Amino acid sequence: MFMGTPPQPILLVGISVRLLAQSAVRAGYRVLAVDYFGDTDLQALCPSLSLRHNAGQSYSPSALVELAATVEAPSVVYSASLENHPDEVMRLAEGRRLLGNPPEVLQRVRDPFQLAAALRARGFVFPETRMAAEGREHFAKGRWLWKPLRSGGGHSVRFWRGEPPPADGVVQAYVPGMVGSAPFVADGKRAVVLGLTEQLVGRRAFGASGFRYCGNVLPPRLPPEERQALLRQVREIVAHLTATFGLRGLNGLDFVWHKGRLWTLELNPRPTASAELAEEAYGLSVFDAHVRAFAEEVPAFDLEAAMTNASAAGKAILYAPHDAVWPGVPRKLAGRVRDIPHPREPIFRGRPVCTLVVTGRTPHACLRKLWAGAATLKAALATHTKIDGENYHDYAP
Repeated sequence: MFMGTPPQPILLVGISVRLLAQSAVRAGYRVLAVDYFGDTDLQALCPSLSLRHNAGQSYSPSALVELAATVEAPSVVYSASLENHPDEVMRLAEGRRLLGNPPEVLQRVRDPFQLAAALRARGFVFPETRMAAEGREHFAKGRWLWKPLRSGGGHSVRFWRGEPPPADGVVQAYVPGMVGSAPFVADGKRAVVLGLTEQLVGRRAFGASGFRYCGNVLPPRLPPEERQALLRQVREIVAHLTATFGLRGLNGLDFVWHKGRLWTLELNPRPTASAELAEEAYGLSVFDAHVRAFAEEVPAFDLEAAMTNASAAGKAILYAPHDAVWPGVPRKLAGRVRDIPHPREPIFRGRPVCTLVVTGRTPHACLRKLWAGAATLKAALATHTKIDGENYHDYAP
């Protein structure tokens, strides 16, 4: 299917792999891509196939892996949301070198109860979590969240008020505070934190609501001394989790920072969206760091110095406020828009439109740029609302 590709390419597979492809190509790697979206900037970077454009299919992990099986490549890197499907990762790795955490690691680290036990064994905190099927009488007073066991990006997370919850999820105590994430790279024994970010969750400016992930700013909007305290705790936790689970490659820690204490929410054992900002702000090649980790190499990176001397960066996913067609990148946003749809592509209300990526002197400045960029994009979408009978398959992470 891919004719004339260079020898020894690396296959990238996930819902969206533009971030990985961009980092890989910058670093001189030859890559092939299989994802759901098939955005135009991904297609410009490398040979690619997409479930909806090439296969005409809705998103599912099994469909993605089946499409990937049509591509010849000696090694493979996966991204969201395959970490929730160890059996599909096993299929994906058949006959290939897996540059990612293996299925047995995914089974352990994506189990909130095993993750909680590992953290509490060393004195770290994790919100009280119970199987949703236990019933309301087993829970203490307070605010609780219902979370699906297989999800990502805050999809379907909601406050739980005692109603019978779906059995395929957990009920977890709600911890207030700043939601953050930290990308790190590990070689199975050592871990290096590549950045600290503040997550943007449920922001109406970007068309999101509830607990839906819609971006990050790096570094977090915290005083310098508080960032340093946060970094110390992140380093301790990812070092412990790396040694406990044998984590390798790029990973991400999601957490809540509340009154000087870090509460781990989950660990994403694959390249995460926040890693892009470490590359933008600090000049790191996150894909190169990921690949080298499988040769037991981790970068010598001084994050303290980077947070003091480097610029800030931010990214935001814009969700469609209404049905529209893609109007093209507004001229004033040239160079800031990623995950770019095809010309006249229909985009339905509530679905992701594109990603804005900016840099600035401070995280506050980056957030202002993201707000302004989102307003520009929404204004452009408002003038392109007629959908000419086309339809694209839906997806759910």
